[in-house]
Amino acid sequence: MWGRLWPFLLSFLTATAVAGPSLRRSSRELDAIPRLTISHDELVGIPYFKGPALNYSTLLLEEGSARLLVGARGALFSLNTQNISDGTHKEILWEVSPEMQSICQLKGKNNLTECFNHVRFLQRLNATHFYVCGTHAFQPLCAAIDAEAFTLPASFEEGRERCPYDPARGFTGLIIDGGLYIGTRYEFQSIPDIRRSRHQYTLKTEEAPMRWLTDAEFVFSVLVLESKASAVGDDDKVYYFFMERAIDEGYVNFPQSRSSHRINRVARVARVCKGDMGGKKILQKKWTSFLKARVFCHIPQYETLRSVCSLDADTAARTRFYAVFMLSTQWKTLEASAICRYDLADMQAVFTGPYLEYQNNGRRWGLYEGAVPEPRPGSCITDSLRSQGYNSSQDLPSTVLEFVRVHPLMARPVPPTRGRPLLLKRNVRYTHLIGTPVTTPAGTTYDLLFLSTADGWIHKAVVLGSGVHIIEEIQVFKEPQSVENLVISPMQHSLYVGGSSGVIQLPLFVCSRYHSCYDCILARDPYCGWDPSTHACTATATVPNKLNTSSSTALIQDIERGNHGCEGHTETEPPPPLKTRSVLKDNDVLLPCDRPSNLARALWLINGTVGLRDGQNGYRVGVDGLLVIDTQPRHSGKYDCYAEENGLRNLMISYNLTVQQPSARTAQVPATGSKAPASAPQAPAMPGVQLAPDVRLFYVLAIAALGGLCLILASSLLYVACLRGGRGGNRRKYSLGRAGRAGGSAVQLQTVSGQCPGEEDEGDDGEGTGGIEGSCLQIIPGEGAPAPPPPPPPPPPAELTNGLVALPSRLRRMNGNSYVLLRQSNNGVPAGPCSFAEELSRILEKRKHTHLVENLDESSV
Repeated sequence: MWGRLWPFLLSFLTATAVAGPSLRRSSRELDAIPRLTISHDELVGIPYFKGPALNYSTLLLEEGSARLLVGARGALFSLNTQNISDGTHKEILWEVSPEMQSICQLKGKNNLTECFNHVRFLQRLNATHFYVCGTHAFQPLCAAIDAEAFTLPASFEEGRERCPYDPARGFTGLIIDGGLYIGTRYEFQSIPDIRRSRHQYTLKTEEAPMRWLTDAEFVFSVLVLESKASAVGDDDKVYYFFMERAIDEGYVNFPQSRSSHRINRVARVARVCKGDMGGKKILQKKWTSFLKARVFCHIPQYETLRSVCSLDADTAARTRFYAVFMLSTQWKTLEASAICRYDLADMQAVFTGPYLEYQNNGRRWGLYEGAVPEPRPGSCITDSLRSQGYNSSQDLPSTVLEFVRVHPLMARPVPPTRGRPLLLKRNVRYTHLIGTPVTTPAGTTYDLLFLSTADGWIHKAVVLGSGVHIIEEIQVFKEPQSVENLVISPMQHSLYVGGSSGVIQLPLFVCSRYHSCYDCILARDPYCGWDPSTHACTATATVPNKLNTSSSTALIQDIERGNHGCEGHTETEPPPPLKTRSVLKDNDVLLPCDRPSNLARALWLINGTVGLRDGQNGYRVGVDGLLVIDTQPRHSGKYDCYAEENGLRNLMISYNLTVQQPSARTAQVPATGSKAPASAPQAPAMPGVQLAPDVRLFYVLAIAALGGLCLILASSLLYVACLRGGRGGNRRKYSLGRAGRAGGSAVQLQTVSGQCPGEEDEGDDGEGTGGIEGSCLQIIPGEGAPAPPPPPPPPPPAELTNGLVALPSRLRRMNGNSYVLLRQSNNGVPAGPCSFAEELSRILEKRKHTHLVENLDESSV
């Protein structure tokens, strides 16, 4: 029911959430189906690493040294980025002692999940060392590890203000110029904070008289080089994305300002200046540049920020962010994932806009309409401020610092680019995303995203002007498990996926997967293009961000539309196969047709002109092919199966179907209930073979004796059966039970009520047998010869009758795709409701005794 109500519910919530209906698209337009599905069995030769640890959740890629550093539960690993499974890895075991685990357990923590050393922070510290922190059974520790030696140091640092206690808490951290910029919940009280440590100026967020962060869960942080090529001498900034608990907030130009709707948790983005030194008297050792703003994607009331990635953060003018939101309600009637894009320019405009002010009388946030002091509160030190004598944040006047102290929240939320999400995926929980820009031979740059799901799949998607196109979905792990981290190596053309069981290395592209020109351009992969000279789909890039100049000008691509460019380049493709099918009149036949992608639609033509629709004139169009029911002579002809995708038609297979009349020999078989002929044909006498009278008398006596013996045995058996039936009084149903026996256990057949037949008769005849031998049929282990095991079932045929290929018992549904599915279970009963399968089963059951045409040219009936 909810599947049908989804579009209406989503449209209603959308209309009430964000103004501007002209920018809105329906939920089905925002959804996308992966074009290809790659199962785990198809990942042949993919490097996979699994060490003596679990939870490979922290990844650090070092392109210069070609190493991938992995932080897991109780261990660190250094892997070769070219092949993570080549056996050249290094490892460090950093586990918790049994004494520490006991102390952790005494604190009430879970000894199966929490009382371990989960590595949460792993960053390059300097040219020779990297810095690592672990939860260490709720007593965090940090260490500087020599990158070359890759061994633990003799001493550790206290991780109280650098690492979370709880391994399940949100955490984000960066090392910038040797200083640690950490956002997490510190100390045992789990107080959220954004801090800078290992720095000349140690700073943190304010807690009184107004707490800047409330029950925050951090997701992501990034340094944006806004000072690079800045015309005003701006400072670099660190952006933090997180969820936090909020109270009523009245925003400008936002629907929430027109109501008193209370929002429990909201998504935020905050920023601080890298050159912030804190205040001199007010906000000492506190951020003077801290500002935060609301971030929304689609339905603000039901959004949970899950993951964020940034692209081109080294150039402020091109910096953009992609975020994954989980959409759900407390009734679980709405569950989906949304992908939104945010441009840095829109965030900068929000941070230079009006402020909100907390109003104690109304206990809510309202628009601040008073005067804003100068210099502007929360801004970084620029050339203009330096010319006025403000060389650092410690030179700012007290009025500015007091304003920052009580006005940390901006009045406008940060909207998504184009005012809407790029993708809205139903019944999919995205956990992480990572992206990389790819430049095509035509000079256009597209953002390629990799999104991980909660059950171990990766969706590869390209961002287009019209939304998101999911190129393929890949089953990364055979056993369903949540993907915990993603890292892209443009130099190695690899995607590294960290999960609970290990790390897998996937190629960013496999262009050889596409075998024709149309297949190559329909994929819309910016890494792949069709080369007319080699008649192959080849990669457009050989090194990071550089084109394959040898053939890039001749490569055919159509990323934006996905259906142009192959005209006149398909003459070298082999023709589709032509098969024949013969079937008797009034029977059924299935014409299989495999589609090349999940987006392709089967289109059937008869004799090249007449199109077929499902349910028309005895035709049923299913996911596996065309089923012709109750064939008649008019059904004979040529059937062409086309795969129609994105406006293109590709002929997949053709059939010549012939419907034949029943043969004369088949027609002479008498029907059930007809009269027998008057005289049956006599067998011809064999000359020279005659029996003597004495021999014939002997045969007659022998037959009579055997008949009498059979009669006596039948009478005896009938008497015994009647006698036992009289004792029981009525017929019983038996089930296999178990009874005790000296020296072992005995299995007996007893009644459904649990009583042995003798026990039930005890009250009737007074004999009181009660024992096992008296009235229960027993199967005693070790006594008698064991029954032979049943013979194994015969192997399933390669092809069923009427061209029906043996179908799998389970076929993955393509994320909401409404394909018709033919299913069968091991016992022959349909595994679930499926009208097409049920109808097919009834038809085949009805037809299984019909007579077939002899000597057919292909097995089809």
